[in-house]
Order: sequence, then structure tokens, then C-alpha cells
Amino acid sequence: MQSLDALAREAVALANGEAAHSAATAEAARQLQICNACRYCESFCAVFPAMARRLDFSAGDAHYLANLCHNCGACLHACQYAPPHEFAVNVPRAMAEVRHETYAGYAWPQPLGALYRNNGLTLALATAGGLALFLVMLLAQRGSLFHEPLAGNFYAVFPHGTMVWMFGLAFGWAVLALTIGAVRFWRGQSPGVVTGESAGEAVRNALALTYLDGGHGDGCNEADDRSTLLRRRFHHLTFYGFMLCFASTSVATLYHYVLGLQAPYPILSMPVLLGTVGGLGLLAGPAGLLWLNLRRHPLHGDPAQRPMDRAFIVLLFATSLTGLALLALRDTGAMALLLAVHLGTVMALFLTLPYGKFAHAVYRVATLLKWAIERRQPSRLQLGAD
Repeated sequence: MQSLDALAREAVALANGEAAHSAATAEAARQLQICNACRYCESFCAVFPAMARRLDFSAGDAHYLANLCHNCGACLHACQYAPPHEFAVNVPRAMAEVRHETYAGYAWPQPLGALYRNNGLTLALATAGGLALFLVMLLAQRGSLFHEPLAGNFYAVFPHGTMVWMFGLAFGWAVLALTIGAVRFWRGQSPGVVTGESAGEAVRNALALTYLDGGHGDGCNEADDRSTLLRRRFHHLTFYGFMLCFASTSVATLYHYVLGLQAPYPILSMPVLLGTVGGLGLLAGPAGLLWLNLRRHPLHGDPAQRPMDRAFIVLLFATSLTGLALLALRDTGAMALLLAVHLGTVMALFLTLPYGKFAHAVYRVATLLKWAIERRQPSRLQLGAD
């Protein structure tokens, strides 16, 4: 049997010999070859049993396994070949670097993939601030920035049709760009046939964040080798807070177009209750994720991507904060100013969705579905033996 050292050298040779491999995918292939010989972490998450079904790793395999990785950090702290060992196995970082390539490589339109390298906190805040300032100046020019209380009637400031077209186009662009990127990724994976059983498993794993349990149920490793469930809980607050806010907007749309009920809606109405609870989740979740991100172990993930991570987190937090402030003060003379700031922040969030950290959710769900399909099929090794 080959030694791990020989396998590591062979992995480098294989990776360097494949034109489709970049430096990041070559390094991921090298590390996965070592992991394939060791198998200590095989029960940690879906990455390792999926890895064990392969003898070598194409660029497509690397992209698949990288997006299947939830960056919990457990394998890094369990690995006897992690830095400072000469093999320098750091699967969380290698996977994070390949994920970044996935986002940029499958982005649509392709030239905008470069935004993944530049979508940091400064750009996010500048975009939100610039859009908010434009709307504030527009209101000031119209003489409607300062006003008597309008009983929460947002449409007295910006007409309903204007807001629908403006944000409908921005949100539609984000959905279109992310969908095309996901379809490109999926077609390159040869995933197999989707069944109800595999789709149900993928949805359950995505909604429950199954693989943020660190492989042992105790959670992720953050600042050190101690496990904690905080990142899983903050992700849940963020995700379900976002979904409740989306549900609030959807219900309000039904009220407006189907039931003929015009905003503003009472505090105890369904749109306001959903938006309030969701907004609180979008305050607590992103605040917790930012706190963990600032404290994360330096070997976890790719430090170069942390500005992108923080940009998305801060935009989510700012969207919720400005929305809740607008709700609390909608019956005051500050409503128009707060509305302009909130709308500018939401617009910035929508415009940066396809070219920032949000993309990880789309590709991760795709890989969870591929894994649910793949694990029900014979592996390449089994087919070869047969």
C-alpha cells in the first residue's frame, strides 16, 4: 500500500496534469487524496463519504465537494496532518477557496463574476449609502423629506407602482442570475435522476442545517477546538428571519392585489406580525454570525473571503434594523427619511445578492441534492469492482 507521502505526491502530479484544475482545485485534490488514504473523518459530514466514492478528483468533483462542505471546522481540529505538519492538510480552507472559484466561474453574466473578489464591506455600505442618499436627495428636491405624520402611508412618499417596478426588477435580476449560475453548475455535475426521496432528503438537510453539527452533534469549531452550536442557531435565525420577511411581503401582495386591502396595515395584521418577527430574527442572526466571524480561528476557511462574508451579514442586519425603525416610527414626521434609508439598503442587498455570500446557499442546496442522489447509487469503485 502506498504511503501517505507517496499519495500526496501523486495527488499533486494528477492535479497539475489536468488542465481544468486551477491552483485552488489542484490543492484541494492533493488534500482529498490524503484524506482518502486516512479516512479518519469519514463520519463527520457528507463530504468524506462522497470523497471516498472517488479515486481521483476532477475540477467538477472539487467544486461539488467544496460546496457540500459547510465549513464547520471539525475535520481541521481532528486531523493529524493539519498545519504545522508537512502535509498541511486544511480541508476547510481548501474547500472555501474552491467555493470562491465556483461562485465566480458560474456567475452570470460571466464578467460580473469578478465582483466576488471585490464585494467587501466597504462596497456594500457604499452601495447602500449611495442609493439611500439618492432617494433622500430626491425627496428633498420634491420638498417631501420633512412632513406632517402620514399615518404610516408609505405610498404617499413613493407611489406603490414605482416601488413595485423598482424592487421587482432588482429582485428579478438577482433570481435570474442565481438561477442561471445554479443551472450551469448542475449541468456540469452529471447528478443523476432526481426522485421524491432524494429531493426530500436534500430539503430536510438544507432546512435543518444538518451538517453544521460538526459530525458529532456538538456543533462547529469557531475560535478554538471547542465545539459550539451557536453558528447553527444564528444561521437558523438568519434563514428563518429572512423567510418570514419574504412571507410578510408575499402576504402584503395578496392583501393588495387579491383582497384589495391597501397599506398601511395594523400592527396586529399578518404582514406586520410576520415582518416584525422576521426582522428580529434578522437582527439576532446576522449579529451573532458577525461576532463569530470576527472571532473565528485563523485557519478556518479563506481569510480573503471574510470581507465578502461580512458585507452580506452587515447588509442583512442593516436591512432589518432600518425596517424595524421604519415600522416603529412610521406615524412620525421622520417616516419619509427612514423609508428612503430602508429602501436604499434593500436595493443594495438585492443588487449584491447574486455576486456575494448569498450564492453559497444556492450551490449548497444543489450539492445536497446531488449527494442525496449519489449515495443511493453504486459508487465508481463498486462499478469498477463489478
